[in-house]
Amino acid sequence: MKVTVIGYWGAYPATGSATSGYLFESDGFTMLVDCGSGVLSRLQQFKKVTDLDAVLLSHYHHDHIADIGPLQYACLVQNTLNETDEILPIYGHEEDYEKFQLLTHQYTEGVAYDPEGSLQIGPFTIDFQKTVHPVSCYGMRITDGKGTVVYTADTSYFSEWADFAKDADLLITDTNFYKGMDGQGPGHMTSVEAATIASKAEVGTLWLSHLPHFGQLVRLRQEAEDKFNGTIQLAEEGLSWSH
Repeated sequence: MKVTVIGYWGAYPATGSATSGYLFESDGFTMLVDCGSGVLSRLQQFKKVTDLDAVLLSHYHHDHIADIGPLQYACLVQNTLNETDEILPIYGHEEDYEKFQLLTHQYTEGVAYDPEGSLQIGPFTIDFQKTVHPVSCYGMRITDGKGTVVYTADTSYFSEWADFAKDADLLITDTNFYKGMDGQGPGHMTSVEAATIASKAEVGTLWLSHLPHFGQLVRLRQEAEDKFNGTIQLAEEGLSWSH
């Protein structure tokens, strides 16, 4: 399994960058997890739009789905140019049914996942954890049978994350606030809270992502190092991990 960061900012993209988007690859299958603002542009440095086999969404806030519309247009254009009829499945939950319906377009199909069960997409098996966020949002535990990655999506801290992320090879966390700040209201975590999950879950590598637009980002890693002794990396475009 290979995971590549496409976008990593919270709320809105910094210049020349993107909000949440992560590329998962295994056994020739390519899955995009979340598709935020700027993701489609940045993605094409790594893959063609036509290389995507599936898209999986955690929730429907703009910084996680803003480029779904442009992606749908891209599928329309590419199918027209190539005289093909390829349908791209976009997986999402139905708890906001109006938003879920928008996932279906001429060459994309919205596919509902049941967060109470396991989902199979290509070589990937996905289990879900409902997060603490202002809207319905689901974190994910993704495995191809060789490596395991846990993605918290957007969430404030709660103790069950340690069990959900137990022994994961890679943990990608919402890290929108610095030590001592309170992310409970907006539904995000601090550097220390992210590292606490990593430590209790005994994960291999921690990626701090969904980053804030204020402060010195290197502080997030420094603060996390006080709680977690494993490998810690600040998310950046093109950062990759393989197992």
